[in-house]
Amino acid sequence: MLFTELCNRIFQRSIDDYHRYDDVDRPIENPYAAGTIEHLLYHKNWIDTVQWHLEDIIRDPEIDPAAALVIKRRIDASNQERTDMVEYIDSYFLDRYKTVVPADGARINTETPAWAVDRLSILALKIYHMQQEAERTDVSEEHRATCGAKLSVLLTQRVDLSQAIEELLADIEAGRKYMKLYKQMKMYNDPALNPVLYGKQKQD
Repeated sequence: MLFTELCNRIFQRSIDDYHRYDDVDRPIENPYAAGTIEHLLYHKNWIDTVQWHLEDIIRDPEIDPAAALVIKRRIDASNQERTDMVEYIDSYFLDRYKTVVPADGARINTETPAWAVDRLSILALKIYHMQQEAERTDVSEEHRATCGAKLSVLLTQRVDLSQAIEELLADIEAGRKYMKLYKQMKMYNDPALNPVLYGKQKQD
């Protein structure tokens, strides 16, 4: 099985599992063994799925401002967790290809494999929800047709992105490309780097 086939299968399972309850507060029940790439992929998509629905909730025009702030804090924390999970997946790739010696003239890619997998995870969510829209019975035929056309594009995009990821992994394995892992330096949650936060510390 190709790696992206594994990704897409696990992402679909995570999304289906979430929508059995459709509850942003339901704890994750990861069916895969800890320490495996399958476990990481499922956890990654679960984070994305919960955050997708938090983003829906916070856009309710009638949401209570205090509740919106709580959700905004959850989204901030989710973004950090999502970034951490991407780095765990990239660590898997670094270990997998640690014995590969880059060839002379080997090039670096614009993004690491895990950040491409991150896009594949989000794409799985777009496909799921666009399919829901294309199959709704309480909307016009025009709405269904428009969403069906968009769904077709998303499905093509998944094929193309999956192929690009497979080609990137093949290039890394063959030494034609190499990867580096830059730890993400998120600034907005760091009291030492966010001007609003360190400004408040000075005032206190």
